[in-house]
Amino acid sequence: MGKCPLAHGWADQAWTLVRIKTLIGRRFHRSYTIQGVAALLKRHGWTCRLPARRALERDETAVAGWVKETWPHVE
Repeated sequence: MGKCPLAHGWADQAWTLVRIKTLIGRRFHRSYTIQGVAALLKRHGWTCRLPARRALERDETAVAGWVKETWPHVE
């Protein structure tokens, strides 16, 4: 996919199975079920990456500063 969900028109940074299914349909004109998309991703080594909980030490102002200043240079 190469780009973040924002570049494909979604409002946040989360890749969901529904979004991946939609993107496959748009780019390759193929229709898959949600279970089919999950099987494809698993076959290619992708796994679900969700934290169990948000870190208590998370500093929201530091994160916002990093996103504003550092992230544009990384992209």
